Amino acid sequence: MRTGARRTAVGNGDTGLGMYDIAFLAGREERVVDSAVIALAERGLVVVSASRVRAVGDEAPEHAVERAVFTSCPHSRSIAAVRRALEHSSPVEEIGRRLSSRGLLSRSGRRLTRRGRRMLKAAARDDSVPAFVFEGPAALAPGPVRRNVMASHTIPAGLGRYLARMGRALDDEGSGVGSDTTTESGGGFSCGGGGGSGD
Repeated sequence: MRTGARRTAVGNGDTGLGMYDIAFLAGREERVVDSAVIALAERGLVVVSASRVRAVGDEAPEHAVERAVFTSCPHSRSIAAVRRALEHSSPVEEIGRRLSSRGLLSRSGRRLTRRGRRMLKAAARDDSVPAFVFEGPAALAPGPVRRNVMASHTIPAGLGRYLARMGRALDDEGSGVGSDTTTESGGGFSCGGGGGSGD
């Protein structure tokens, strides 16, 4: 399964779509923001912990969406808050407008057109596109990024507690109790706020 993300522009001759264009087609604004959080975490530009995210380092990323995420959490902020703030930001809305102008989304921008569905299927054949772009954080290996991005989505309270316990149990089974806190997050701290893509 494809998990890593290093590139935001995908050299896909079939679609000519960038990673965040594909994320928008696969899961709209929410998936774009979640994908940016995950991609930045994989590159060590943000730290994700306890459903929070925090930018590390001084150099902002080049891609507009990643830069918006990075600059939104200089101090720890919940992933959910970052998601809410950026889902309707200029960089994300520009992706939707561009895809609509190409005939990949309906005029309202809420539904894929037939052409959009074809392009998304073509993009899914490109191994350079990380799986989380299509499937959300559930595509990630067990660990704090997967768990915390997923936990940042709003779900009914009782179900949320149950799923959080189940997620911790699965993470512990897959990597050993506590191992994800030292290997993946670097002992990390959070940058607050909300959101990831489904598990």
